[in-house]
Amino acid sequence: MSTTKAKAPFSVFAPAKVNLALHITGRRPDGYHALESLVAFASVGDSLAIAPASAFSFSCAGPFADSFSKRESGPDNIVVRAAGALATALGKDMPAAQITLTKNLPLASGIGGGSADAAATLRGLIQWWALAPGSVPDLMPLMTALGADVPVCLASHPARMEGIGDILKPLSRFPALPVVLVNPLKPCDTARVFRGYQGPFRSPAPWPGDFPDSSEFISFLKERHNDLTNTATEIVPEIGSVLAALEENAPCRLARMSGSGATCFGLFPDQRSAQEAAQALAARHPEWWVVSGTLAPAA
Repeated sequence: MSTTKAKAPFSVFAPAKVNLALHITGRRPDGYHALESLVAFASVGDSLAIAPASAFSFSCAGPFADSFSKRESGPDNIVVRAAGALATALGKDMPAAQITLTKNLPLASGIGGGSADAAATLRGLIQWWALAPGSVPDLMPLMTALGADVPVCLASHPARMEGIGDILKPLSRFPALPVVLVNPLKPCDTARVFRGYQGPFRSPAPWPGDFPDSSEFISFLKERHNDLTNTATEIVPEIGSVLAALEENAPCRLARMSGSGATCFGLFPDQRSAQEAAQALAARHPEWWVVSGTLAPAA
């Protein structure tokens, strides 16, 4: 008589995505904006726990679980949609698993929380079903249907993004960078920010393929921008206050908004100065979300 080994529970990390630079290069015929962006991933993020169950179920916990509306915490949650899309693509039923999302990142915050959660779901279910690399179909159409940032979040590797996020150029070398992330806890709707951006559009420029040195890298970043900052600040004026507060920290080497906002980041020379800055900001602004961490180097 054969027996089937029971699946063991496991967890999947969904790191925050940080747009270190974001240039808008045009508007496509379908209305979407074309962009080029440099993306890295932080040591802070959401997490998914996947455990065996009699049938598929989803729940949400963590400090920002209550931010979900009733609709967003049910079948329309991006984790559930990602699981359903992958099962359909593979010709499978929904997994007999309980997926619990621990929501540590603010919603609508410009650091890819929902996209990171969807990507973590895909990685987790590929592991759950023990799929060999050759048996996984092309996931790009599925991922872009879920969200423009899902493809880069699937790899969670520093990369240059182009197009609408579907053209990825991973970096071969990237320095570890201590970072402070700050969000004023004001949601900033991505679609509204892009609708509000009317130009100008930048011409694509050549970028190095790797960044072995942090000083050289930050000098490079200072020549780049986040083109959505002004539009996002019109929607959430507190973004300006966050950037000013980061820039007031003497050790901060660069402060900028990530993605479509409202989260901003500050890059620091070492972990100690980043932690001290985060503690000081949290003490002065208890109404803000403030964390310190590291932007991971390329493997």
